[in-house]
Amino acid sequence: MRFFVVCPGGLETVLAHELKQIAERPEVKAQGVWVMDPTPTSPTGGVGLAGPLSAAMALNLHSRIASRVLLQMAESTYRQEDDLYRLAHGLAWEEWFSHKQTLRVDVTAHRSPLKSLNFATLKIKDAIVDRLREVSGDRPSIDTAFPDVRVQAHLTATHVSIYLDTSGEALFKRGWRDEKGDAPLKENLAAGILALTGWQPKQPLFDPMCGSGTFLIEAAQIAMGIPPGAIRAGLYDESGKEATPSRLAYRPLVTSVHGFGFLRLKPYIAGAEQKKWQALKDAVVAEMMERRQAYPDAQSLRISGSDINEKLVSMTKSNWQRAQLPGLPVVRQVDALAAKPPVIASDASGAGLPGLALLNPPYGQRLGIKGGRGDDRDRAQDSYDDEGYGEDADPYSHTIETGRQSAKRSSRESLKRLQAEEEMDPAFLEFMKQFGQHLKDAFGGWHVFILTADMALPGQLRIKESRRTPLFNGPLECRLFRFEMRSKAERLDSSGKPA
Repeated sequence: MRFFVVCPGGLETVLAHELKQIAERPEVKAQGVWVMDPTPTSPTGGVGLAGPLSAAMALNLHSRIASRVLLQMAESTYRQEDDLYRLAHGLAWEEWFSHKQTLRVDVTAHRSPLKSLNFATLKIKDAIVDRLREVSGDRPSIDTAFPDVRVQAHLTATHVSIYLDTSGEALFKRGWRDEKGDAPLKENLAAGILALTGWQPKQPLFDPMCGSGTFLIEAAQIAMGIPPGAIRAGLYDESGKEATPSRLAYRPLVTSVHGFGFLRLKPYIAGAEQKKWQALKDAVVAEMMERRQAYPDAQSLRISGSDINEKLVSMTKSNWQRAQLPGLPVVRQVDALAAKPPVIASDASGAGLPGLALLNPPYGQRLGIKGGRGDDRDRAQDSYDDEGYGEDADPYSHTIETGRQSAKRSSRESLKRLQAEEEMDPAFLEFMKQFGQHLKDAFGGWHVFILTADMALPGQLRIKESRRTPLFNGPLECRLFRFEMRSKAERLDSSGKPA
């Protein structure tokens, strides 16, 4: 079987590394060998691989960076819409789902000669519906909001690929986030950024603009061996020792009641696949229980943060608990200009690891407004609740512009206008200057990573970055800047004057 694992643009390399680690897990290897495609050297929107059907189960359960796991059903050349119909109609959909289940079809494209993407979608939908009607005597209903089964197609200039979505709801929806600020960072992007920084679980991690806690919670779950699909898989219920996930956590569709998309497909309902799924879950529960002994409380995790907005600090605490993490997180309501790195007792396990500060500052003047950060945050950003199709699920890097894509383009233009206004705002520039100086004074010896869509950030901070990594936060082109903060001793030259 061929799979395409979708991820945010710019995370292909760390996703490929993660997939190799998943493939090497003993319980995964016992169910079959995976063959990975070469790691992409340019943005492709994901990574391909070949493996058994059980690979979809392991990928959905374990991948922190993936947006979706797509099973390739067919690939062929095409010239017109009727070619799409014939290809889709010839596939044995009845082996995967029944006419009693609801269906959704989405199509993305890159340089397709077809004039209407909507018409192409209609032809593929008709082909699937007609096929099932011919086999069963009845047709499935269409549900674009909460379908049982999702089919995804991608068109290039000459070829079409048809996929069956094994994930269901987008995988960044972990199920623990009941509360969020405006347009928070998606969880899978946060996990990918953590991988890019090289952060290790014993390394101190601090976010001085933590918002609703995405970076902190993703890092804590990594340290504790809690897979991103734990709530959907029902691990907390079945372990007998963990709390039941919140009834409101990301709608019931991402809890164990509905879980992943593959659970509603015929091959996974069969007894053999259920046993393989149970084996994967049993191995994870054992690992979670072992890690729980190593991290009995939040302080032992060395993960902390702060935010100027008291409401967002409260959200972080609530999300932390729903993510089944121990105690309460080490977070405080503090202005970013007063935030100090945590004082953490050293031990052999963390020896030699510098502190790492990681933040995704809001785009706007409210950075320095006491208590106002959560109300205005990132209005120009793409909605967190975006379904995940279009650019987020596209196996390639571009799509035909539909109404949603036009809205995303407008979002990018709005952000550019906002940034242009900020660059002329003396108060904003003064804040950034002060924040840069605060990083120099308070975070000496730390590595600082900042994700932003503002390419002028290093100049505003008056700090030279050591690295910049291109990333996409939804439709927004961003950079992950790395800054090496020198200690006071390193900032003095031999004469004792500031370097």
